[in-house]
Amino acid sequence: MEALLHVEHLTGGYSKQRPVLHDIGFTVKPGEMVGLIGLNGAGKSTTIKHILGLMEPHSGTVRLGGRLLKDDPTSYRRTYAYVPETPLLYEELTVSEHLEMAAMAYGLSRDTYEQRAAILLEDFQMAPFHNRLSAHLSKGMKQKVMIMSAFLVKPDLYIIDEPFLGLDPLGIRSLLELMAKVKSDGAAILISSHILSTIERYGDRYVVLHQGRLAAYGDLETLRSAARMPGAPLDDVFCSLVTQDVNAR
Repeated sequence: MEALLHVEHLTGGYSKQRPVLHDIGFTVKPGEMVGLIGLNGAGKSTTIKHILGLMEPHSGTVRLGGRLLKDDPTSYRRTYAYVPETPLLYEELTVSEHLEMAAMAYGLSRDTYEQRAAILLEDFQMAPFHNRLSAHLSKGMKQKVMIMSAFLVKPDLYIIDEPFLGLDPLGIRSLLELMAKVKSDGAAILISSHILSTIERYGDRYVVLHQGRLAAYGDLETLRSAARMPGAPLDDVFCSLVTQDVNAR
């Protein structure tokens, strides 16, 4: 199946004199979840910012649905929905108003918005709080609003950064079930998380970044082979890969 997201020979960062990323490349196909994993400072957030179009590559390309951002910015951005690590909400808007704003941005009809929003509010135990201002929400509740806004619009690609921080157990379960459902429906998911046991359970392939370089890339068996650890869990494989000398492999 043709990949939806193509990251090819990506080198980038905040300064051309000191790039954070060095020749990164991977794909994400419809109907699969790819885990973006690495230590703090490995370049995960910088990679995501380049995909979102918030940073311009020094070299290499990022394509979504075969398009570069500059080719058609509106179509490019409507291809994905993003759930950041830190919730970003408007304090003067209610939960429902945030959802409605997301629906308007992606061109959802009123009926579609209302049907999807009602289901998501129930799934994430937020129906009693739909009229509450975001300024009065807990961090976990704010994270739920970000998650609901992303899944409301049903994009081709979900980009999810450390989504489990602050979520209660029911919220985590709801999110995992929702990710499994949209993946089975053909959506692509790129997820960054330090909870590797969960990523192993739900992921299809993995991008392992270390010091801004690609330490390993592929399914779990490919990573096990690279680490010379047959049968090992992703946690152990990852720790081995990032403590080896990347340039020596």
